[in-house]
Amino acid sequence: MGVNESSGFYKLGIAPNILALLDKLNFTTPTPIQERCIPSALEGKDLMGIAQTGTGKTLAFGIPMIQAALKGKLGLVVLPTRELAYQVHETFEKIAGPLGLKSVIVIGGDSMSRQMSMLKKNPNIIIGTPGRIVDHIQQRTVSLSGVEVLVLDEADRMLDMGFAPQLNRILAVVPRERQTMLFSATMPESIVSMAKSVMRLPLRVEVAPQGTAAAKVTHELFFLEKMDKVRLLEKLLGEYKGSVLVFTRTKYGAKKITVSVRTFGYTVAELHSNRSLGQRRDALEGFKNGRYRILVATDIAARGIDVKGIELVINFDLPQSAEDYIHRIGRTGRAGEEGHAISFAEPNQKGDVRDIERLMRGALPLSKVPQLPPHRAPVRLARPAFEGGRPGFGSRPGFGRRPGFGGPRHGGQAPRPGFGGGRPSSRPSGFSGPSKQFGRRKWGR
Repeated sequence: MGVNESSGFYKLGIAPNILALLDKLNFTTPTPIQERCIPSALEGKDLMGIAQTGTGKTLAFGIPMIQAALKGKLGLVVLPTRELAYQVHETFEKIAGPLGLKSVIVIGGDSMSRQMSMLKKNPNIIIGTPGRIVDHIQQRTVSLSGVEVLVLDEADRMLDMGFAPQLNRILAVVPRERQTMLFSATMPESIVSMAKSVMRLPLRVEVAPQGTAAAKVTHELFFLEKMDKVRLLEKLLGEYKGSVLVFTRTKYGAKKITVSVRTFGYTVAELHSNRSLGQRRDALEGFKNGRYRILVATDIAARGIDVKGIELVINFDLPQSAEDYIHRIGRTGRAGEEGHAISFAEPNQKGDVRDIERLMRGALPLSKVPQLPPHRAPVRLARPAFEGGRPGFGSRPGFGRRPGFGGPRHGGQAPRPGFGGGRPSSRPSGFSGPSKQFGRRKWGR
């Protein structure tokens, strides 16, 4: 396997075997963050990489870490979400695997025993989320005393998600004498403070000002009432034929929108923290291979997926922070491709829109709401089953509407004689559960 000396990676100091694999994988032109980070990282320097999503940060630290692993150095990558862990692991496997290196992924929701078995095989690179890594530290199923290369990926997101205690625990057990690389889309003061405490004279590499959106992504904004959002979504999904990623603020909202989109006749999956690991993997893989044309997600996916060719990102709900707008729309227009982002804003959200525009240093183009499809019947999700109920009490539909529980005004029947009927009650209005006078009755037995 020859080395392509015309490749832009050729003069960065990368080992010939890795260059040959990059050439085979059609990686010929390094992105700006790769071109500026790789040479310094290969020299063992600490560095802080600041770049928007979709700019190739994974290879920027992945190539130096793999080359260090070939020299016998243990590497550890810590990142915020399971989806991002899978993305990084997949990229590493394409290069590290053919070179005989072993990488292991340790994340929550996956089998602890399987991870323990893989850790016993002495992997060259460990990739994981903070909580699960700490689980292994506490159970003494992993030793990080030999880590020589540490990467903190999406560090700002980890702090936003409350992982500071876990990160401190990890930093307490890895050697002080190590190479540390920190990558982040933004650089708040909390990240700067962390960098000063865990890194030695880090080189700062920033390839775009914070708040810079992908260059080839176009933007569009609609102001409309909340009740009209689903109708506008239906119209847009009919106009765009490619892959569409829809962002919502809440897990319940994601589920509700998914049901609506399914009634429109489209293949759709949902991605949020209430989904199991298997369901989340199925959603991502199905979205990647086209089994699902539409993916509805909370911000867990704003930085956690790497899918090429997403035609449209729709912000069904505006994000809670302006910075998250940049991360969301970074899912389209990746690696220099074109993309489009549409946002729905309610009339009382003009302040949120101004925050986004201030961060981006530009106005979001406002479009007129088109003629919308007719109203559909509202989606009603099934109420979750009562957890912990005894047989015959809250474990079947109609809890609170059995005879004697609330009477006709609450949808029940008239009280039966001898079953609490006619007694004055001190219970608050609307209470449909049992009172103390029934505390000893053996329901359902």
